[in-house]
Amino acid sequence: MIYLDNSATTFIKPKEVLKAVNDSLMFYSANPGRSGHKASIKTALKIEETREHLASHFNADNGENVIFTHNCTQALNLAILGSAKKNGHVICTENEHNSVLRPLEYLKTQGIIDYTVAFQKNKKGITLDDIKPLVKENTYMVICNHISNVNGALCDIDEIGTYCKENNIIFLVDGAQSCGHLKIDIKKSNIDFLAVAGHKGFYAPQSIGCLIMNDNFKPEPIVFGGTGTNSLELFQPDIFPERLESGTISTPLIFGLNAGLTFVENNFKEISSKIDDLATYLVYELQRLGITCYTEPENAFGVIAFNIGNLDSGEVASILSEKYDICVRGGYQCAPLKHKALGTTNQGVVRVSISYYNTFSEIQRLIYAIKHIAKANGMSV
Repeated sequence: MIYLDNSATTFIKPKEVLKAVNDSLMFYSANPGRSGHKASIKTALKIEETREHLASHFNADNGENVIFTHNCTQALNLAILGSAKKNGHVICTENEHNSVLRPLEYLKTQGIIDYTVAFQKNKKGITLDDIKPLVKENTYMVICNHISNVNGALCDIDEIGTYCKENNIIFLVDGAQSCGHLKIDIKKSNIDFLAVAGHKGFYAPQSIGCLIMNDNFKPEPIVFGGTGTNSLELFQPDIFPERLESGTISTPLIFGLNAGLTFVENNFKEISSKIDDLATYLVYELQRLGITCYTEPENAFGVIAFNIGNLDSGEVASILSEKYDICVRGGYQCAPLKHKALGTTNQGVVRVSISYYNTFSEIQRLIYAIKHIAKANGMSV
């Protein structure tokens, strides 16, 4: 099997991640922060080690600004719902995932906020020129998908972040596809909230993410419950990260994230170079064959979107899976506005997403399969 659906989740995990998860189940199974015995304290200290590691990686002030979540979707919901301002206005972009669009639409239908969508004026991605004309007096948040999960379009977060800071606007960045692929410094880019997916660019297990915060803004809790602190009180504690982390956190998945982060840091140049080479080669070959490609080669970041003539993207994905044993994703990738902008709402796109563990020969076999599908449907390639 050739697995090329790594933007949904990485299939192959580094041996370091597998070992970390196994070690947590064998030696760190006590509930961190819920008891005062040695086993609980031992686990809690390893959890804090991961917080500090993440804070250092993204240049957050301290580990208290790292909030563990079940996934990137929960991190985005925490930032959006926890920061909602009555009669306020939010700007998002055409590249947003439904994990941004649906909470915004919910707030809008409840009469709490209004929001406006920025559409990019150039092929590479969103810039400040797309955002700035939409700002209103009551705009309190700008949300940008850093790298589109549909076609790899890149957002200029540095320029937008500077503008947001100058105008006291919360800047939320969806880093689901960029974390692990690009180095992100939340201070340099003036990011207030960064939503992270552990199971993609950091090769961690599924169902672990986090929200990285700076010290300028803090969201209100959207989930309430036990935190292991102030247990006799009926209100949520004021201290972080406990204020935003109710219930038992997942020690095995957090250990896996820590190991995946270390793996990426130790091999970052090699990982980036390999993914870039494979993506560039695939885009070049698709263009050479006359296949409709929606990805700009200079900002693919391992995400390539294409269509074969008028064939439904889901049908193409099924053929690749059933006949060639190649896993890709057809359809709409939970990003309806991006498909509206691309003009693919009737067809969707076939998305290929590459990881460090993919090989040149696998991309060659994909190109071979695409060529034969195209020929079988009357295209001259």
